[in-house]
Amino acid sequence: MKSSWDKVLNRLSGWIDATVYNLPNLIIAAIVFLLSFWLSNNLSSWSDKTLKRFIKQASIRALISNVLSVTIIAIGLFIALGVLNLDELLQSLLAGAGVAGLAIGLALQGTLSNTFSGIFLAIKDIVNVGDWIETNGFSGTVVEIDLRNTKLKEGDNNIVVIPNKMVLENPFKNFGLTKRIRTSIECGVAYDSDLRAVKEIATNTIKKLYPPNQNERIEFHYLNFGGSSIDFQLRFWVKATADLTAVEAKSDAIIAIKDAFDSNQIDIPYPIRTIYVNQETE
Repeated sequence: MKSSWDKVLNRLSGWIDATVYNLPNLIIAAIVFLLSFWLSNNLSSWSDKTLKRFIKQASIRALISNVLSVTIIAIGLFIALGVLNLDELLQSLLAGAGVAGLAIGLALQGTLSNTFSGIFLAIKDIVNVGDWIETNGFSGTVVEIDLRNTKLKEGDNNIVVIPNKMVLENPFKNFGLTKRIRTSIECGVAYDSDLRAVKEIATNTIKKLYPPNQNERIEFHYLNFGGSSIDFQLRFWVKATADLTAVEAKSDAIIAIKDAFDSNQIDIPYPIRTIYVNQETE
């Protein structure tokens, strides 16, 4: 009985000696881990403020902040284990993390692909909320880009949900990617109109509505002699913003030109078909 008690005391004494011997390492490891934990908590707010300059989607900013936070905690944990000379435990954790990461990556391959595609779209700034885009057979305004999908609002107010991977891997047209776009309208005037006056009135009207920038010009060309009118084409530049699409620009331009032509007694004729009847007299 006494021998067993001596063994217990010797074991406890050995543990106490080991604890005292490794106490500096324990303190350093604790400080390292607590510092990494504090840095991880504060990194979320710091990174969110920084990422706002480059990424407008809050969900993607949150994902990046969380990944950075977890990474810092993991680095702090590995450093703390290294300070404590727990090399075998550290190797086991790394091996386990590698196997778990591979299994999770295979299981969530599609989800992770959409997530990283959304991050890439946000970082590259090629698609933003408010842009009008055409992709995968759909067109509309981008209303949201989350971690899996891009949501478009079509012209009829329907919402289309497209996986981020499909947006990134397929060709798409982004009307909001450039600051200026050129659009055109076609119209016709009566044959007895003063064509030089028509050109001047139409050009000045568009110039007031959409003033051209430097190195931009309003193009006016007569196209052909139509069945009931002399047809022309007017090409001009507009701002490529979410509030002014090419369709809206055309609509406003047509209204302005119609008002200008009405004020100057210039007719825009509608198609007329003349029928000749041969009346035989007896």
